[in-house]
Amino acid sequence: MRAREAIAKAWTGPGGGGEVLQMAYPLMLSHMSFTVQTFVDRLFLTWYSAEAVGGAITGHIMTIALIGLFSATGEYLTTFIAQYIGAGRPARVGPAVWQGFYFALAAGVLVALLSPLTGPVFALAGHPPAVRAAEVTFASILMKGAFPVVLMATLATFFAGRGETRVVLLVNLISTVVNVVLDAFWIFGRGGFPRAGVAGAAWSTVVAQSLGAVVFVVLLMRRDYRRVYGTASGWRFEPALLGRLLRYGLPSGLQYSLEMLAFGIFVMIVGRLGTAPLAASGITFNLNGIVFMPMIGLGVAVSALVGRYLGADRPDVAERATWSAFGICFVYMAACGVLYLLAPHALLFPYAAGADPATFPEIERISVVLLRFVAFYSFFDMMNVIFAAALRGAGDTFYALALTVILSWAAMLVPAWLLCVVGHAGVYAAWAAATAYIASLGILVFRRFRAGRWRSLRVIEGHVPDLEAAVAEA
Repeated sequence: MRAREAIAKAWTGPGGGGEVLQMAYPLMLSHMSFTVQTFVDRLFLTWYSAEAVGGAITGHIMTIALIGLFSATGEYLTTFIAQYIGAGRPARVGPAVWQGFYFALAAGVLVALLSPLTGPVFALAGHPPAVRAAEVTFASILMKGAFPVVLMATLATFFAGRGETRVVLLVNLISTVVNVVLDAFWIFGRGGFPRAGVAGAAWSTVVAQSLGAVVFVVLLMRRDYRRVYGTASGWRFEPALLGRLLRYGLPSGLQYSLEMLAFGIFVMIVGRLGTAPLAASGITFNLNGIVFMPMIGLGVAVSALVGRYLGADRPDVAERATWSAFGICFVYMAACGVLYLLAPHALLFPYAAGADPATFPEIERISVVLLRFVAFYSFFDMMNVIFAAALRGAGDTFYALALTVILSWAAMLVPAWLLCVVGHAGVYAAWAAATAYIASLGILVFRRFRAGRWRSLRVIEGHVPDLEAAVAEA
């Protein structure tokens, strides 16, 4: 009876599991839809050729490392909107979204201008010519279409920050369906489309993201939103507001970008070991992403709830929401870890179904072992996602950035290079280094959260603390 009462108490009320899950599940499914897009891309490209999937994997990771800098910065508007709502200032929401639009436009132009650099950059990796050609093709197309990718992520914050997360889910589902259908036609040359391989996969992503951005713009112009939040009248450029977005959002964007870059370099190191280790690592990351991306959605909900309750000066409830999310995520990750360990061949079956029977058995053998690494480090990955999200919801973004930069090189990239390139160790040694990095990151972010300095931070005007001083005190 007492256990049942304790569970009921933990589930109800502000910051309880019920409130967290109600806000989080559409965001979890939304991020899952992005994983489905990536999964289908790589599944179809695995059927197309091993070089195509290997090139798309590296091209995608390296490109997202750049585009993710701007997408994650734009997504930080979630914290601004949540804190404005918590502070009872909805009229400031529209102007904040418009600053995000201007930021996304500038980011899209900049990334597109950098697209000619893909050839020289991927030439440094030393991959086989067919893989390198796929890398360049995939990356250059995504970079040219960066604006809608960044814009879609930025506009979604209007709904996520206010708790209207089912709208985010609906738009992402529309985008996913379009992407999957276009993949089937554009990769293999069906329905009047050319047989474009990796180019078809990349263009499918750009078109789908463009459609999602357009849907968000149409929804933002609804009469109620224009009246309450100023989504039309708040179009004026506000340098101070944009400056605060960059001050708090750029460290968050840089953290995401530099971590993706680190994993891109990691994949390049693995690629030097051969096509099979590269393809197996890409497939394993893909399967890991199916589990990981819903955690990101849960993290967005944590940031929004922490931001809202801090805006309302209720840090105790913000902390309770974080621990509620941690409990939900723990149960979820435990179940997924068991699946990685006990049913790896079932998870790999879709890849095997259409792959080359002469080359895939070696890829599958390696992937089974790599999934054991994933099962181990997933717990620490969960700690990082949940507690870093709480810190972001408060405005504490610089610490996670510094930690990511230091640990990704000290614990993962340098050891992986020394072990695999200098010492000629195999792919498992590289993955051991990646596991050490993820475990260290999760533990140290948790310690930062437990220190509690985030409870006094805010990002909105009228309550802007000296964040640098807070970091220095740590």
